[in-house]
Amino acid sequence: MDFSSLTFLAALPEFILIFFALILVLVAAFARQSDGHMKTVRTISLVGYAAGFAALFLLPQGATEIFNGMFRIDGLTAYMKGLVLLGGFFACWLVSDGWGEGIDRAEFHLLVLMAILGMLLMISANDLISLYMALELQSLPLYVVAAMRTGSLKSSEAGLKYFLLGALSSGMLLYGASMVYGFSGSTGFTEIAASLTTGDISVGMTVGMVFLLSGLAFKISAAPFHMWTPDVYEGAPTPVTALFAIVPKVASITLMLSVTYNALGGMAMQWQQILIALSVISMIVGATGAIMQQNIKRMLAYSSIAHMGYALAGLASGSIEGATSVVIYMTTYVFMGAGSFAIIMSMRRDGAPVERISDLSGLSSTHPIQAAGMMVIMFSMAGIPPLAGFFAKWYVFLAAVDAGLVPLAIIGVLTSVIGAFYYLRIIRLMYFQEADAPLDKGGERNNRLVLFASLAVILLFFLFIGPVHDHASSISGALASFS
Repeated sequence: MDFSSLTFLAALPEFILIFFALILVLVAAFARQSDGHMKTVRTISLVGYAAGFAALFLLPQGATEIFNGMFRIDGLTAYMKGLVLLGGFFACWLVSDGWGEGIDRAEFHLLVLMAILGMLLMISANDLISLYMALELQSLPLYVVAAMRTGSLKSSEAGLKYFLLGALSSGMLLYGASMVYGFSGSTGFTEIAASLTTGDISVGMTVGMVFLLSGLAFKISAAPFHMWTPDVYEGAPTPVTALFAIVPKVASITLMLSVTYNALGGMAMQWQQILIALSVISMIVGATGAIMQQNIKRMLAYSSIAHMGYALAGLASGSIEGATSVVIYMTTYVFMGAGSFAIIMSMRRDGAPVERISDLSGLSSTHPIQAAGMMVIMFSMAGIPPLAGFFAKWYVFLAAVDAGLVPLAIIGVLTSVIGAFYYLRIIRLMYFQEADAPLDKGGERNNRLVLFASLAVILLFFLFIGPVHDHASSISGALASFS
């Protein structure tokens, strides 16, 4: 394997993150702990994400494979990497705005940077070996940051649950990968796809596919592999919850897209049934589970489960339109999630963070900017036109209908109606109920960059939906269509 300039250029964002991670190691080891030191660490992290994002524009045009075909870069992977880096930038910025909850340390930013590196490698994985290595590089740092607030029993519990269930999912994924390798004779996605065109699909290959998709379903918290999500979201520090809610979902859904369309394209009938089941269960569990929640982070955990169900509905269609709808959905999801957590992290009472949904009562009278922002985001998550969330759901349901999956689209619409209940409940509390004890003043000035950027995309998305759809369709064109 030769290391050429093309190899360096194709993996330039990853090399940049490695470079900045090494800088953080040196800064953490030799610099003195102080406010100025932490400002330097945060600045290095933010510059690293920005430099990695800028490097995406220097990537080779067209599909390129390096490292003996284990790493692939094309228009789709570059776009999804941009979303991951943007989400990482948002998460780092939210911590740097003063609400670190005791985790704003050099090792936190280093671990998150390494997790983002793993996500970029996941998106470009073109081999079962590189898939697993990238997945573990993403997971291991996240296990640590979930439990980083060592003085909190809930944070320690969240880290332990995430680690134990994550180890289980990794074992399932590795077992499935070994089965796929055993019955296809290769670990490369291209070779696996070629082996599926030569004859009947074996039972062993089907079993391997089931375990492989089950392991990936855990990473996107799709039901019934969602059991870790509410507890980890609630127990982890809020900046970590924001990271969990946004960035890993983009990387994992892209990896699932690559595995199903590229590697397992010859057995589309089999994996479509799995994805349909995951989508239906996730939409139902997410929509109904969120209704009874009193903690806003747990409510958003169930909401994210439902959102992944909607994304899987587009993925299950097995068409270019389905892949396009997934790209659009994840684009809007990043900004809706970032905006909601920007508001949550600015909620304080007597200097302490608050997380109960009832704490939002009367927010419009004391924090009108936050209330208006939360209202827009909740309407978008509910799928109210003409906000971004409406178009995201429109395209995934349209892809499902075009693929003949009408019952799946109907279930999606019905669960969206159910989901509107708990989104509208938050709006009712903010605008039509008085607060027993108002939140601290000045919170609306915090996290304003992330909040305003998110609101701009959500409110103005309808103006650019045509170009966004055309671009998403063009970068999804390299994938196979099976519907």
